[in-house]
Amino acid sequence: MSELKKKILHAVNNDLEAIEVALVENLTPHVDLVREVAGHILFSGGKRLRPLLMVIAARLCDYRGDYDKTFSTIFEYLHAATLLHDDLVDGATTRRGRGVANTVYGSSAAVLTGDFLLARGLSIAAATGIPEVISVIAGITEDMSQGEIFQLARKGAPDLTELEYMKIIRCKTAVLFQGACRISALLAEAAPEKQEALSGYGHHLGMAFQMADDLLDYTLDSRKLGKTVGADLREGKLTLPVIHALRHANTTDRKAILESIENPDLTDPAFKNVIRILTESGGIEYTRENAQRHVGSAKDSLEPFPDSENKRILLDLADYALTRST
Repeated sequence: MSELKKKILHAVNNDLEAIEVALVENLTPHVDLVREVAGHILFSGGKRLRPLLMVIAARLCDYRGDYDKTFSTIFEYLHAATLLHDDLVDGATTRRGRGVANTVYGSSAAVLTGDFLLARGLSIAAATGIPEVISVIAGITEDMSQGEIFQLARKGAPDLTELEYMKIIRCKTAVLFQGACRISALLAEAAPEKQEALSGYGHHLGMAFQMADDLLDYTLDSRKLGKTVGADLREGKLTLPVIHALRHANTTDRKAILESIENPDLTDPAFKNVIRILTESGGIEYTRENAQRHVGSAKDSLEPFPDSENKRILLDLADYALTRST
């Protein structure tokens, strides 16, 4: 475990414990199978980064209520719902080091449990009685769904542009980070400039987080990653390292990448060759540099807030988004 991760965990340990309790207490399904399927994805080792962001950001805005932990569960429920749906759409086999829910409980149970988690999140949002809060959460669910559909429509497309990639990761990942931070400011009735500042922080953090996550697919082994290495490429998902390499690699290397896309039988030597190409063409470094720029922008977004322990945690989380190894 890195020193940065140890530092963050030490600072937020009590919050993480409270979030864990809230995730159990606020799930409240009426059907045992829903609880079992939801538990399969919810309690399989997630980092709780999204609900944690909401809790810390609310505290940064001097929130004094007692609804922050309950409300933070929305972002983990929404995230879990997308994972349940994505694993089925992508034909994935492992998630967080274990079999995906649809292979354990069946596709129907996985899809319907994902639907329940989305609805549960909206119900918790409605309990605030704040129309703007409900609107933000509804908008997040719309964006995440459309991001997944757009990615599906462009699956395996070798001409996927960098702009299209950015649109996909904004909708699939960044809007949830952004929403968690914006909602915290709304609950705290923070000034508009602070709402915008936290919204910007969440957006840039989410973009950096997803780019770093895309890099992990080419830099970690399956045991550390918790899913099959190279899964994105095998599933036809072109991420920024590949998009950049396709633009800059020579004809032979470009052909090797194209032959690897949507190839479920991709061999380890062939995948290692793809990694070589991504490295030599600058795809790995280009992605890392883009993620680093978003980390810098996330940190800059927090300038309206005076120095505090909560601000330092958010700054550390921005660095962690880029440097994490698991």
